[in-house]
Amino acid sequence: MAAPDGVLARLGTLFRTTAFKLSLAYLLVFAAFAFFALGYVAWNARRVLDDQIVSTIEAEINGLSDQYAAGGIRRLVSVVERRSREPGASLYLVTTPAGEHVVGNVETLPPGVLAEPGQTETAYSRVGDGDRLDHRAIVRIFTLPGGFRLLVGRDVEERDRLRAVIGRAFAWSLMLVVGLGFLGSWFIAQRVLKRVDHMTEITRGIMAGDLDGRLTLAGTGDELDRLASNLNAMLDRIGELMRGMREVSDNIAHDLKTPLTRLRNKADAALREGNDPDALRAALEANIEESDNLIRVFNALLMIARLEAGNAREGLADFDAGAVALEVAELYEAVAEERGVGLRAEIEDGLLLHGSRELIGQAMANLIDNALKYGQTTPDPASQPVVRVTARREDGTVVLTVADQGEGIPEADRGRVLERFVRLETARTRPGFGLGLSLVNAVARLHQGTFALEDAAPGLRAVLRMPALAPREVQPPRETTA
Repeated sequence: MAAPDGVLARLGTLFRTTAFKLSLAYLLVFAAFAFFALGYVAWNARRVLDDQIVSTIEAEINGLSDQYAAGGIRRLVSVVERRSREPGASLYLVTTPAGEHVVGNVETLPPGVLAEPGQTETAYSRVGDGDRLDHRAIVRIFTLPGGFRLLVGRDVEERDRLRAVIGRAFAWSLMLVVGLGFLGSWFIAQRVLKRVDHMTEITRGIMAGDLDGRLTLAGTGDELDRLASNLNAMLDRIGELMRGMREVSDNIAHDLKTPLTRLRNKADAALREGNDPDALRAALEANIEESDNLIRVFNALLMIARLEAGNAREGLADFDAGAVALEVAELYEAVAEERGVGLRAEIEDGLLLHGSRELIGQAMANLIDNALKYGQTTPDPASQPVVRVTARREDGTVVLTVADQGEGIPEADRGRVLERFVRLETARTRPGFGLGLSLVNAVARLHQGTFALEDAAPGLRAVLRMPALAPREVQPPRETTA
């Protein structure tokens, strides 16, 4: 009993699929349409044949009327007798006022038919068939002068035969439509169910912990392919977030271990040298500074996590990115002058963005701070190092650029330095935790933009691209020099 039960369960699952239900609904609609279409054809064919029969009867009547007008009843009887002997579907009958048969090829009619002049459809028997009323005809009955009655009609056997043919074709057509439609519904539902079962199997593996599993695309571009593509993109994003969480955990465990150890050692040293108030004060100040650094690191990590999770979208508004870049550059003018670095800013007006003014300002501050920190050396020691900040519109995007003339970053490491806590060997002697570029990259993603590091030949160019809003008013570029 296991096999039949399995088949029944499979069929039950198949019949409950949306694809089967939709196909069945389309089948019912198409069958109803076919039913009415074929019914209309059959009804119209019968009406056309009836009109043709009536037209033929009218022609016969007109001819006999002419004969009667020309020769009276004798001429009419002679013509009817001659026509009655001709083979065909035409019917003729002339009777006396008492209903006695005079001439014609009609033997018997139902009672009362001859008593009602006009057109009717009736049963009849031909001469030689006896009283069996096994034929049908459309007839017209006239009362002639003197009380004689004339019947002119036409057998409808051909019409009934055609009607039977159309009826059989109608029945077979409906059966064929229903049968093929049901098979088509089953085939479509079977294919869809197979793909859905495959997706279900993969998703169960993903739920079991295999985050590398992905839904297979059939390549047809249908709704299931689009759904699978979106789910794969969602899984890719979840994988990125999970990897980010693991990297944060690993980086916190490794990179923050040193400052925490240093903080403990300083506190331990202060306890051992507790007799000197100045030493205790210096140790407390050093511990406070170290704690502030750790708080800044954790705040940066939390901000990056919020940005990558898309949870920093509150307070988004339209603003001028060029004005933000200019404000940040002006804030760093004093720092640049103190370090002996020239700060040049070339900013276009009307660079409208929809996003967070504060986050864009923070990203620009990180880039300018890095440029001032690592761009103090130039290939020509006699020349003053220069950091250039530009903001311009390019192909529907706002491009914010910070370029220095320092040592730059090797091309192989430019993607790696965007990760958290990654610092190159040349940067380990300078203060920092390796989170600034990660924050800028997260800000770019939040604004549906990109962040890239390029070769400035010499130096490094940091490029932030984000979708621009339509400009309201564009002014010539402004240039400031520090």
